Amino acid sequence: MPTSTRFAVATHILTALAVTEGKPLRSEDLATSVNTGAVVIRGLLSRLAEAGLTRSQLGSGGGALLAKAPNEIRLLDVYRAVEDTELFTVHRQPPCAECPVGANILAAINPVLTRAQTAMEAELGRTTIAEIAARVNAAAHV
Repeated sequence: MPTSTRFAVATHILTALAVTEGKPLRSEDLATSVNTGAVVIRGLLSRLAEAGLTRSQLGSGGGALLAKAPNEIRLLDVYRAVEDTELFTVHRQPPCAECPVGANILAAINPVLTRAQTAMEAELGRTTIAEIAARVNAAAHV
């Protein structure tokens, strides 16, 4: 099954906004950077704005801006703003209750999946957009 790219693209958007240091970016310019359509960018900007991570500046020279300082935006904030599915999904239909594996698989695997989700969220909570922007800037100036 394919996974969502919303988190990675939203992180790209926020990093681009951080790197421009307060200069608004149009969705078309962000779309060029991401190599996607402006409609995709506008959809993500909407979610990011609802989460209080971006804002719009209207008028000539307008575009998207960060609503917070880059060091105040954690990757976990981004993840929660744009992803609406569980990291791990289990069976769509309940497994066969008469099968020894089917009857017990969910109880056996769910604690592992919960620990993995918790570990991922802890790591995302430790990393800010400012850190990602610094890494991008460092790599761009090598």
